[in-house]
Amino acid sequence: MGVSIKEIEAADTWDLRHRVMWPEKSVDYVKLDEDKDGVHFGLFKDEQLVSVVSLFMTGKEAQFRKFATDSIAQGNGYGTKLLQHALLVAQQNNVETIWCNSRFDKASFYKRFGLAETNQKFNKDGIDYVVMQKTLNS
Repeated sequence: MGVSIKEIEAADTWDLRHRVMWPEKSVDYVKLDEDKDGVHFGLFKDEQLVSVVSLFMTGKEAQFRKFATDSIAQGNGYGTKLLQHALLVAQQNNVETIWCNSRFDKASFYKRFGLAETNQKFNKDGIDYVVMQKTLNS
């Protein structure tokens, strides 16, 4: 099983983001104005893109967004490998705090990486989210 993580273009993330996160919306819904400012990573299994995440670093803070793993590839540890990579890149860039907007039903996944729920919660298009964050050791 050949697995690799590569930096990819924002446009390369859009199809997977769309299929996994918001299939009922148009593909434009998963495109971010900020995509041009982010670093985008893809995890490939046998040259097939199966997981994506976008990292937005601003000084000592970073947010990862639009983290999605193809439904047929979930449960194989690909998302774990990709998120570990994004956390490492953030740490290598001297980021001190990393955060994300987690769907409520995914919060336990992020807790495995040391992210903690904050008291910031919101609803977007009928889905409940909680802001989660972690302090990185330099």
